[in-house]
Amino acid sequence: MSDRRVSTMAAGLMGSEILKIAADVRAMVAGGEQVCNLTVGDFSPAQFRIPPMLEREIVQALQSGETNYPPSEGVPTLRQAVADFYREWLGLDYPVESVLVTGGSRPGIYSVFTTVVDPGDTVVYPVPSWNNNHYVQLSGANGIPVVCHAEEDFLPTRALLEPHIRGARLLALNSPLNPSGTAFTAHALGEICDLVLEENARRGPDERPLYVMYDQVYWMLTFDGTEHLNPVSLRPEMREYTIFVDGISKAFAATGVRVGWTVGPADVTKRMMSVLGHVGAWAPRAEQIATARVLQAADAIAEYHDAMKEQVQGRLHALYDGLQALREAGYPVHAIPPMGAIYLSACFPLHGWRTPAGAVLRTNDDIRHYLLDAAGLAVVPFQAFGMMEDTGWFRLSVGAVSMEEIQTTFARLGPALQALQRPEA
Repeated sequence: MSDRRVSTMAAGLMGSEILKIAADVRAMVAGGEQVCNLTVGDFSPAQFRIPPMLEREIVQALQSGETNYPPSEGVPTLRQAVADFYREWLGLDYPVESVLVTGGSRPGIYSVFTTVVDPGDTVVYPVPSWNNNHYVQLSGANGIPVVCHAEEDFLPTRALLEPHIRGARLLALNSPLNPSGTAFTAHALGEICDLVLEENARRGPDERPLYVMYDQVYWMLTFDGTEHLNPVSLRPEMREYTIFVDGISKAFAATGVRVGWTVGPADVTKRMMSVLGHVGAWAPRAEQIATARVLQAADAIAEYHDAMKEQVQGRLHALYDGLQALREAGYPVHAIPPMGAIYLSACFPLHGWRTPAGAVLRTNDDIRHYLLDAAGLAVVPFQAFGMMEDTGWFRLSVGAVSMEEIQTTFARLGPALQALQRPEA
């Protein structure tokens, strides 16, 4: 089909890089090969069920006839439940008017971009990060990707952002971070907040403010003493400029239930409601009612997370420990200790190494293909998250694999690495 038949925006949109990788995985599985699939940022119900209370309440709401259109901004009980949830769990006091319910977190991100960003406005976002480049294109913005490295746990710092903030309209942040599984420290996030406050103080009365979109959908999944932090708790003055994006998708393994929300300044939220009201990206009514009841049940949430977080953390540590053991045995691999989310950042710096078939591994994609073909290990290169450099860094996601699959894959990974020939000096 000719690109002349569609809009310039639609013609330029790229498909999901992760879905392309998934096609390779499906082909191998269909051929009967063993694959440890660490590519999908999702939960397999075979490994992680949603909270039993959430399941019961959805069924009850459906049986009660809660199947008609919900209000476009969300059912009142859920909006109030989110406000109460933030007050009790995060110490953030927002009125119901600041809460917008969305069909998962993605429409929330979309509504932030389309509400505060005009075509041509500057959006600053770190890479690696999830899908910011695509939302920039959807909104017609001028995107400025800021490259972050392993030394900063792939998270932005004030020093990295400062050259790009002048005149910007939106700064997109995420913690814990997809894809790296790392999280901000109070010092790093506090310095970024100070930068945003200074930039907004510099602007005149006729200039529009710089907002921060703070995606914290993984905030309940932190490990090993990592504390989740947010801009408004660190700097209360950030309340005027911060829009939170959140939902039940990750914290409750409920990616398919499609209940998300945003929380931010009431005047901005009102305009976001208008945008999504026309788009129709609403969470289903029964699922909203059920979610409201779960958010009000602190004991049920704690009981669920006692088991769920232990399983996520166990898988992440099994991957990390296995890679560290290979590193100690002399293999060129390493990883960042897991801090949160369902992801591990792992590095396979195999550029220049030669495979048993004689091929030279030159790019991250070459390395990805070799790990998949030789070890049945399916991982996602950081290029899928906006990084351009072939540095050997990959995202490993544990939401759809068992401990047995992780342990088994190391029996294949060691020999696959051993079979490679080192580059000549």
